[in-house]
Amino acid sequence: MEHQHDLRASVERAAALVARATRVVVLTGAGISTDSGIADFRGPNGLWTKNPEAEKASHLSHYVNDPDVRRSSWRTRASSPIWQAEPNPGHQALVGLERPTDRLHLLVTQNVDGLHHAAGSDPGRIVEIHGNARTVVCLECGERAPMARALERVRAGEEDPPCRSCGGILKSATISFGQSLVVEDLLRAERAAATCDLLLAVGTSLGVYPAAGVVPIAVDRGAPLVIVNGEPTPFDPVADVVVRGSISEVLPAIVG
Repeated sequence: MEHQHDLRASVERAAALVARATRVVVLTGAGISTDSGIADFRGPNGLWTKNPEAEKASHLSHYVNDPDVRRSSWRTRASSPIWQAEPNPGHQALVGLERPTDRLHLLVTQNVDGLHHAAGSDPGRIVEIHGNARTVVCLECGERAPMARALERVRAGEEDPPCRSCGGILKSATISFGQSLVVEDLLRAERAAATCDLLLAVGTSLGVYPAAGVVPIAVDRGAPLVIVNGEPTPFDPVADVVVRGSISEVLPAIVG
C-alpha cells in the first residue's frame, strides 16, 4: 500500500513538472518497448543477458569478419518480435506532447524498433541515435532498402544475402559497436538538451554514452529532470522526480 502511495505521489510530481514545461526533450530507451513485446538487452530478461553470443553480432568487426555471426544474425532478425510489435500507451502518450500542445521539442531515442514512428510521432522531431532496424544498408556501396525485402530473401533460403547492386555485405541500418554515430544526430540532440525546459528520460538505463550525455547537458543548464524507469540509473540522485513503474501505465498519467 505504501509503495502505491509513493508511486502515485511521484507520478503527480512528475505530471506537475511536465504540465509547466513548454520545450520538452524526451530520451527513450529499450524500457519503453518492453510492454510491446520487445526485450531489452541488459536487463534481467535481456537478449544479451540470456544469450551473450548474440552480443557478438552487435560488434561490427565480428559481423564483417565472421560469416557464422552474420548467418546467426539474419536468423535472429527474421524471427525478431519487432515485426509483430505495436506501439503501446507509453509511445502513444508521447505523441500527446506534440498535438495539440506542441510542447515536444525533440524525441531522442536509443531504440531501433521504429515504434515512435508507428505511434504517430512527427518524424521531423525524432532522432534515432542508434539507427533503425527497419532499413538495411550495404556496407560496401551504402545503398539502403527496406529490411522486409532482405528478410524475404532469408526466409526463401538465403542465409547471408549479399547486396544486389554490388555483392557487398548487408546489415541493418543500426549503429553497431565499432561504428560511429551520425554526428549531426548527436549535435542535434545536444543542442536540444541545452535549450529545453524539461528533460524526460523514459525506459533507459542512462548508462550508454553518448546518448546519456544529454542528461548532464540539460541538468547543468537548469532544466528539471524526470526519470521513468524500472531500474535505478546513475542520474537518479540529480533527478527532480524518479518514477518506478510500468511505463505503459505511468507515462500516460505523467504526460496527461
